[in-house]
Formats: sequence, structure tokens, C-alpha cells
Amino acid sequence: MFKKTKQVTDINQQEISTIIGDGFILTGEISGKSVIRIDGRITGNVKVASGVILGEKGFIVGDIETASAILYGTVNGNVKAQQLEIKKTGRVNGDIKTETLEIEMGAQYNGKLEMKQLIKAEEKMAEH
Repeated sequence: MFKKTKQVTDINQQEISTIIGDGFILTGEISGKSVIRIDGRITGNVKVASGVILGEKGFIVGDIETASAILYGTVNGNVKAQQLEIKKTGRVNGDIKTETLEIEMGAQYNGKLEMKQLIKAEEKMAEH
């Protein structure tokens, strides 16, 4: 019933609760628990517990922190996710911390990559 390890659910099977549509511009930090789809422009950090889907026209200037992310658009900032997919139209200009990574041919990534089990590593650091 009570487990310490988090199970990441496939983002494609979760309901999207929030959509920021094409043509919308938002400045400020976004935080929440459920899946968000972004097709507009965000200037600020995005911290969403369940997942982020960044559409082809989506653009984020800021960091992303989430359990699962699928990027079709552009991120100018760091990405921290347990699962990360960068699709062929996706661009990341910043550092990535993830447990699992999938990059399609044609995607662009410029930055540093750190791959390890984030939950276990953070728990060990908290113990010391």
C-alpha cells in the first residue's frame, strides 16, 4: 500500500487537464499535479508532477521539472524528468537530468546530459 519508489505512468495514457494553446503567451511560473499540454509560449519555469507535452509550436524559456515529458517544440532551459522523449521537431538548449531518454532522428539537443536513477540518488543525498 505504501511504497517509497514512484511508478511513472505512461504520459500518453493520462488525461490532459490543462492546455495552453497556440498564440497564447504566459510569463511566470507554472506548477501543478496533472498533465499539461503547451502549444503557446511560456517565459518561466514549468514544474508539473505528472507530465508535460510541448507541442510543435510550443516554446519554453525556462526550466522544466516533471515525471514525464514529450517535447515536440523548443526549450531554452534545463529539463529534469524521469522519462524524456525529444521528438524529431523538438529542440532542447540546456542541460538534461533523466532516468530514461528517447531522442528521434532530427531532434536537436545542446547541453549536458546526466542519466541516473533520480529518486534513489536524491534519497541518498538527503540521508547524508
